[in-house]
Amino acid sequence: MQVREQLRGTGVALVTPFKSNMEIDFVALERVINFVIENGAEYVVTLGTTGETPTLSKEEKIELIQVTYQIVAARVPVVVGIGGNNTLTLIKDLENFPLQKAVAVLSASPYYNKPSQEGIYQHYKALAEVSPLPIILYNVPGRTGRNISASTTLRLANECSNIVGIKEASGDMVQCMQLLKDKPADFFVVSGDDNLALPQIACGMEGVISVAANCFPKEFSDMVRASLKGDFAAAKKINDQLLEGYDLLFAENNPAGVKAFLSELGIIENNLRLPVVPLSDNLHQSVKKYLQKNLQHTA
Repeated sequence: MQVREQLRGTGVALVTPFKSNMEIDFVALERVINFVIENGAEYVVTLGTTGETPTLSKEEKIELIQVTYQIVAARVPVVVGIGGNNTLTLIKDLENFPLQKAVAVLSASPYYNKPSQEGIYQHYKALAEVSPLPIILYNVPGRTGRNISASTTLRLANECSNIVGIKEASGDMVQCMQLLKDKPADFFVVSGDDNLALPQIACGMEGVISVAANCFPKEFSDMVRASLKGDFAAAKKINDQLLEGYDLLFAENNPAGVKAFLSELGIIENNLRLPVVPLSDNLHQSVKKYLQKNLQHTA
């Protein structure tokens, strides 16, 4: 089965739960993974930015990958996040991380360095040449400080056979439509913006890698499936209910928002590693009110 067929629908960019002593809480991770799989997510992504990867050691990353495989137990596909701003380090990670049970690598574009479009192209070309798995680009200029232009994505799609798709989180609908119009037939595009997933699927995207699906897995996955079937009336009804939730998730910081929701659902403790801190009290109260008003599911 092609990667694009395996990853059609809702992927969940998993949080990394922490205990009060800031060690990884693998028992809580099992609760999160079971929660999202049992409520309809099509696949999971470990070591995404939602997983607070900038604060994880290499040893912790490797253990998270291995434990995620064990918990998932081949129920759904697993994607591993390997991205960053040091190309040589990422090449070593691609060669050394335990990727045998994953279906693809999700690689965020370099942050802080602010490379040119040629630099972005050369970065991904170097990764594609050594990666044992297909690579999904991740364009998130709000975090990286540099947009991957549609022309650069198309160049990579056409010239690097091991680059098979992109998680597009630019928020630029015109760029998204241009990419969908001109991409190769076998190159897949998924949304990285929960609040835009419905209209982006209407334009031709094949799903979403979601933050919201950590805490609203049934509702969000149902919305995505309805959109992919072209039932936009049903999708809109669900999405309208989730709009306030999207705002709360990202009002201060990701993953502070989603961890607040998951803690209120009793799935994880509300602990984050610095420099990220939990939601402010007022916003956390808004999270509680939203859950009481809108969502009936529990872990």
